[in-house]
Amino acid sequence: MPDTQKVLLLDDDSDLLEVYKQLLSRLPSQPEIHTATSGARAISLLESTPFTVLVSDLNMPKMDGLEVLSIVRRRFPELRTVVLTSVVDEHFRSRAYGMGVDLYICKPLTSQEVTFFLDCIESLLGRNAAGGFRGIQSKSLVDIIQLECLSQSSSVLRFTNGPRGGRIWIQNGEIVDAEAEGFTGQEAFQNILGWKTGAFEMLPPDSARVRTIFASYQGLLLECAQAIDEAANAGTGDTGAAVPAITQLASIAKLKGVEFLVEVEEGDKPKINSYGIENAEAVGAWLRKTMTGFKQLGEKMHAGDMISIESSGSGPRLALIAQGGRILAIGIHHSMGHDLARDTIQKVRARWVS
Repeated sequence: MPDTQKVLLLDDDSDLLEVYKQLLSRLPSQPEIHTATSGARAISLLESTPFTVLVSDLNMPKMDGLEVLSIVRRRFPELRTVVLTSVVDEHFRSRAYGMGVDLYICKPLTSQEVTFFLDCIESLLGRNAAGGFRGIQSKSLVDIIQLECLSQSSSVLRFTNGPRGGRIWIQNGEIVDAEAEGFTGQEAFQNILGWKTGAFEMLPPDSARVRTIFASYQGLLLECAQAIDEAANAGTGDTGAAVPAITQLASIAKLKGVEFLVEVEEGDKPKINSYGIENAEAVGAWLRKTMTGFKQLGEKMHAGDMISIESSGSGPRLALIAQGGRILAIGIHHSMGHDLARDTIQKVRARWVS
């Protein structure tokens, strides 16, 4: 049997240590949980026992968390490290990632945050040391980007892969720009996502960076995954019937400001195609019900066929288009002005009906 993995918790608050020890005891991998209330004690334990993950607080007397992590990175380079802190400060966060920590996370307050914390630790325990991007050990680029966006962070991610280099700008959990090998915007983002290994560094945020990417990060990642699948299908001769519709939506989604697309093809068994959204089935069902309601209203008012509807609010601007037995829902990023959004909707319509 393989040796049981060990987690070391470091915090000067013994009560909190007991709480986190109980939380981590829920992990499916059932690691051994050890605790230390000082940096010196933690280093002593690390020298005497092989650990897989160190979870450290930042604010501690005598030797703070960053000092401990600096020593740990030099002496125990294979140890996976997590900063668990109540300090919401981009300076500390950037310093920690610059030192090579695997994860910087705020102390969980809600059940959802507790679940996220446990999932992250289990992920670190479940991955071997090979591959991935250094800085968040053994994690893929998708993992790194999702962690940044889910935590609503602002940062610049710098990646290197041999002689190649690239950067991705994130503001408040949204991807705003990228550059790599002469490309910018979404082309650069897709280029970087093709790299399998390399080095990773967290840089301070750049609020002055001009936004060129308006799609959601979910949509960007999904597009890259679909591109990989399409390339694989092309190589094997796979010609599934759904590929043309998905490909068309992926092409339309490249238009500036498009956040997601959901298409419903009417018939005995309505077919739903989507891009950049996870709950497509639910949105598709709502779309059919909404359009049916407006169609019935139009018939009562003798107003003719409904062609399009637009709405706006605090979230994405939404437009619905009906054409030839098909319905398309278009999500436009909320940061776009009214005129630009209308222009984008018209471009989407032109491409979709062609």
